[in-house]
Amino acid sequence: MRIPTFCLFMLMVVFSPLAIDIFLPAVPQMAQSLDAPIGSVQAIVAIFVLCMGFGQLIAGPLSDRYGRRPIALAGIVIYLVAAVGSALATTVELLWLMRAIQGLGTCAIVVAAYSGVRDRYTGTKLAAIYSYLNGVICVIPALAPMLGGVLTETIGWRANFWFMFGYAIVAGLLIWRLLPETRPNGTQSAGKLISWAQYQPVLTNSVFQFYAGLVALSFTIILAYVSYSTEVLMVQMEQTPMAFSLWFGSNAAINIAGAFIAPTAIKRLGRHKSLMVGTVMSVVAGLALVLVVDSTNPMSFMLPVYVSSLGFCLLLAVGTGAAMTPFGERAGTASALLGVLQMSGSALLLGLISLLPVSPMACLAVSMVLPAIWWLMFRNRSDYGQVQTTFQHG
Repeated sequence: MRIPTFCLFMLMVVFSPLAIDIFLPAVPQMAQSLDAPIGSVQAIVAIFVLCMGFGQLIAGPLSDRYGRRPIALAGIVIYLVAAVGSALATTVELLWLMRAIQGLGTCAIVVAAYSGVRDRYTGTKLAAIYSYLNGVICVIPALAPMLGGVLTETIGWRANFWFMFGYAIVAGLLIWRLLPETRPNGTQSAGKLISWAQYQPVLTNSVFQFYAGLVALSFTIILAYVSYSTEVLMVQMEQTPMAFSLWFGSNAAINIAGAFIAPTAIKRLGRHKSLMVGTVMSVVAGLALVLVVDSTNPMSFMLPVYVSSLGFCLLLAVGTGAAMTPFGERAGTASALLGVLQMSGSALLLGLISLLPVSPMACLAVSMVLPAIWWLMFRNRSDYGQVQTTFQHG
């Protein structure tokens, strides 16, 4: 059997959104089954993302030292073991542990996939493959909750984790049989896997700090929505698992549309105006959640979320590209750090927000105003002029 290598890479990137989105319709049922507060069950999203983010610091260097294939296969084994552990969990604490382990395994798989793409393709072909992979990542959040809703209503919440296990078995066998090693010979290193000297020039750069902060805060909005949407829609607004899946999928469709619209908008408006528009949209959405929401009407919740998602697409598109502008030879290091801050930074921040003595909807609203606060704080810094120079570029 022959399967194009890029199809195997697609199978590999599916592991992440599948693990985040498929079980969301089951969160209320999980809380009841495990006799745990719904907030404790919601935390498994942030725990997964936190570990997946920090794992990038070690998974990348390991894939350079030992190769993409063994790191991917090791990640798949970890993923499926954690999926079984999650399916069999009898306490929320055990579920937290399994999800942390699963996040580390997923990180290894995804890092190996993206490293393999860079190894194997160049030029326009590389851009096309990245586009395909990003398309998969965008589509899965629209489809996975629908599958999860069906599994939850017909079998129960544990079926979602058994499905992850089954996917890992099938995809893992294909990857084991067919994935070639793509690591270039020159990437092996016998030195330290992690070195502060490698990251220090990036972390102390004010342009990187500003844009990486915006990216992390923007991602916090999406992570907060994913974490809190089940409680708002299914508990407060009494939506069924399938109805929740449709609402969740509709926002995924908005994100897909926003991802296509954002490059054109940035080209026309430039970075500065695009950042302003994205920030204002996010703030308006946050205020609407607090002031306008009808606790019985899902659309009154989702409409501000739609607006915020479009703003997120602008902020993420500008921030991701601009954070990399000061770096040439260190682009790989900057990219890895940006990924860690985007995922682990947002997960840690969401953990702090969740400690506030307010409702889940208010927590989501707080996350939506944070990019504006970050920008206002940064304007008072003496090195803000370096950031302003990047506004001239589209």
